[in-house]
Amino acid sequence: SFVAGVIHPWRVSAFERLLWRACRGYLVANFVEMPEPMEDPATGESVTWVIFLISYWGEQIGQKIRKISDCFHCHVYPYPESEASRVDTMNGLHSQIQDLSVVLEETEQYLAQVLDKVVLVLPTWRVQVQKMKAIYLVLNQCSFDVTEKCLIAEVWCPVQDLTQVQDALRQGSYQSGSSVECFVQRVPNSESPPTLIRTNKFTAGFQNIVDAYGVASYQEVNPAPYTIITFPFIFAIMFGDVGHGLLMFLFALWMVLNEKSPSLRQATNEVRRTWGGQVGSVGHGVRTGMEVWDPPTSLVNPPRSPPALTPPCSAHSSAYLATHPSLTLNPNITGVFQGPYPFGIDPIWSLATNHLNFLNSFKMKMSVVLGVVHMGFGVMLGVFNHVHFQQWHRLVLELLPEMIFLLALFGYLVFLIFYKWIKFSVAESMVAPSILIHFIDMFLFTSNPGNLPLYQGQVPVQMALVVLALASVPVLLLGTPLYLWCRQRALRTGHPLVATGEQEPLLEGQDAGNSVNATKEDVESGGHSPDAQHLDMAQIFMHQAIHTIEYCLGCVSNTASYLRLWALSLAHAQLSEVLWTMVMRQGFVALSYAGGLVLVPVFAAFAVLTVAILLVMEGLSAFLHALRLHW
Repeated sequence: SFVAGVIHPWRVSAFERLLWRACRGYLVANFVEMPEPMEDPATGESVTWVIFLISYWGEQIGQKIRKISDCFHCHVYPYPESEASRVDTMNGLHSQIQDLSVVLEETEQYLAQVLDKVVLVLPTWRVQVQKMKAIYLVLNQCSFDVTEKCLIAEVWCPVQDLTQVQDALRQGSYQSGSSVECFVQRVPNSESPPTLIRTNKFTAGFQNIVDAYGVASYQEVNPAPYTIITFPFIFAIMFGDVGHGLLMFLFALWMVLNEKSPSLRQATNEVRRTWGGQVGSVGHGVRTGMEVWDPPTSLVNPPRSPPALTPPCSAHSSAYLATHPSLTLNPNITGVFQGPYPFGIDPIWSLATNHLNFLNSFKMKMSVVLGVVHMGFGVMLGVFNHVHFQQWHRLVLELLPEMIFLLALFGYLVFLIFYKWIKFSVAESMVAPSILIHFIDMFLFTSNPGNLPLYQGQVPVQMALVVLALASVPVLLLGTPLYLWCRQRALRTGHPLVATGEQEPLLEGQDAGNSVNATKEDVESGGHSPDAQHLDMAQIFMHQAIHTIEYCLGCVSNTASYLRLWALSLAHAQLSEVLWTMVMRQGFVALSYAGGLVLVPVFAAFAVLTVAILLVMEGLSAFLHALRLHW
C-alpha cells in the first residue's frame, strides 16, 4: 500500500529517520521538492514543500506511518490503489485547477472594474470622511447638558466673527431640520483669551518667524508687521551682493508666478508652500547690496578723476611702473574726489591694497548703528502695550530706565560714530581719535592723553552718562515691585493710590436683556489688570530681577551680536572673491585658442559653486542670523 503527502522541508530529515527506526525498514520512501513554492495556509509564508510517497507492507506498518505523519504535521492525501483510479483523480484535479483559474481571472476583472469606479468618487469620499472626522472631533470636545439632550461647546471666538457663527448655527439647524435651534451665549470669563493674529499669504511667513520665538499675549503689540520691513533689510546687509540678490529675486518671482501650479500646491514641503516674503526679501537684497556680482562692477560713472594720481600720470613711465606696482589715489588732491558713489561701495576699492581696512571699519560701525537702532525700536514698542493696558507706572519705572540705560551707553556710541564722520575730513583723518579707546575710557572714568577728545568737555559728559546708566538699574530692578507692593497695601487699607479706569456695565453692542454680564475690562484687559488676582510679591520681585539682569546683559551682548552683520557681509565678499580668483579667472587668463574651450567647463564649475555656496549656503546663513537678531 501507499501513503502520499507533503511535508515542510525543515522536517524531512527527522521524519525520514523516525520512519526508518519505527518501521524497521519495511517501507520505501521517496522525497521530491515541488517545482514552485506554495503558500503555507497556517502562516501565510511562501514555502517550497517536499512531496513524499511511501510504499509499505502490512497494515500495522501503515498505521504507524500515518501516526508519524500526523505528528510531523504532514498534509496526507488519498492515493488510489489502481492505475485507472489514479488517472481519474489526476483528471479531476486538472479540471478543478482550470475552473479555479477561470474564477480567479473573472474575480480580478470584476475587482478592477470596481476600483476604476472607486477612483472616480474617491476624492468625494475623502472630503466626506474628512468632514465627518472634523465633525466628530468637534462633537467629542463638547459636553452634555443636565438633560443629556443638548451639546454644550465652550469656545473662544473673535467678537467680530460672532455674527458669522450665529448665522452658521442658524443655517445648520434649518438645513438639518432640527426642532431645537442652536444659539450662542457670551459667557463672562476673567482668563486671558488666546491670541488670534489674522494673516495672509504674504504676512504668514513673517508671522511664523515671530511665533517661533513666542506668541504675543492677548492684545499686545504684534512685532510681525515691523519684521516685514527689518528682516529683509538685515538679511540684505549680510548677503550684500546685487547680482546674487537678483538671482534669488528671479527664483522667488518664479515661485510666486507658479504658486497655483497643481504640482506645487500638492507639495508637502513647507518651504515650497510658503512663498510669502521671498520676493520682498530678495528685492531688498537687490536694492541694498554693496557689490555687483563676484568682482565689484561699476554701474555708473565714478565720481573721481583717475589721472589725478600721486605722482601724476605724466611721470608714469614704464620704468617707474615696473618698480612701483601700487599707485596712490589721494582724495586730498583737488579733482580726485568729486562726491560719494551713488550705489553701494565704490568699485575702485576692490583694486586697493587697503580695501579690507576700509570696509571692516565701515561695516563694523554700520552694524553697531543698526543694532542700537533696532534694539531701541524694539524697546519703544512697549509704549503701546503700557498705554493700551493703562499701566502708566511701567512707562516711568521700566521703559524709561531701559531707554536711559541703552541710549546713555550705546546710543552715545552711535553719536560718537556720526560725530567723527561729520567732523573729521579726509585731510584730518590721520589725527582723528579712536572711538574704541574713548568708549573704554568712558567706563574707566579716565582719559587717554594720546587719544585727542572729539569735543570740549567730553570726559565730564561721559562720566555723567555712565552714572546715569548705572542709576537706572536700581530703578528698573525695584521700581515696579515697590509700586505694586505699595498699591496692594493701599487697597487693603481702603485708600487706592491711582484709579485704573471706569468699568462699563455691559459689553458694547450688548443689550440689557442678555444674561452675560461681562465687563469691558474683563475682555479687553485679558487678565493684565493688576487687580485681577492677588499679587505674589516674591514672584514679582524674582521676575523683575531676572528681567533686569537679562536686559542689562542683553544690551551689551546683543550690541556685540549685531557685529555678525559685518562678519557675514565680509565672509560673502571674500568667498565671492575667492571663487572668482581661483575658478573663473583661470579660464580668462588661459592663452591661445584653448582659452575659449577651457572657459566652458570653468564657467560650469563656477556657476555650480556660486549657486551651492554663495546662494544656498550663504543665503541660509544670512537667514538664520537675521532670525537670531530678531529673536
